[in-house]
Amino acid sequence: MGPKQTIYESLAEVAQALGHAHRLELLEHLAQGERSVEQLSIRASLTFANTSRHLQILRRARLVETERRGKHVLYRLAGDTEVLALTQALGRLGERNVAEVGRVMADYFHARDALEPVSRDDLVSRLKDGLVTVLDVRPVDEFAAGHVPGALNIQLAELEQRLGELPADREVIAYCRGPYCVLSFEAAALLRARGYCVRRLEDGYPEWKAAGLPVEAVG
Repeated sequence: MGPKQTIYESLAEVAQALGHAHRLELLEHLAQGERSVEQLSIRASLTFANTSRHLQILRRARLVETERRGKHVLYRLAGDTEVLALTQALGRLGERNVAEVGRVMADYFHARDALEPVSRDDLVSRLKDGLVTVLDVRPVDEFAAGHVPGALNIQLAELEQRLGELPADREVIAYCRGPYCVLSFEAAALLRARGYCVRRLEDGYPEWKAAGLPVEAVG
């Protein structure tokens, strides 16, 4: 086998590893921070055995790596920036070329929030000027692992009961796990119905971190 064929064989293994919806979702969860198989199975609503099988496929393709800590084996992305760039490229291609992806984007995502999202550079500028409230609607453990500096963490399920924590006279910028995470879309729709001026960040925390922008963690 020649060098080109060897490279294509290896790249094909990576492509095959991406060829399952559950594995793409597991990569999205791992983009928030390292996780055990148990944690990932709960977050992705999969059985332990199924989660473990998908993770082994991702590991063989060098998309994730592991570290043993005590009794637990923790998984993390094998290169946050590169793996995120790969999944982002896949998403852009799907939005452009796959009719079903375009239909879901129009019927679900755009129907809930047709406003132009805020870019990362724009948010950096607004944070510097103290002009916005940044709202992280991810689960508490994901927020603790890392978040946009100064962000307020209110999970989507608690948002209705905690509206009083959001200043009514400032624009709210909501974000969650990434471009296809529904949490920020649902949060924006809820807040807008309650009279808040709200927009979403263009993608999510993993993309913010991968861009080399400042992050904070709890503990």
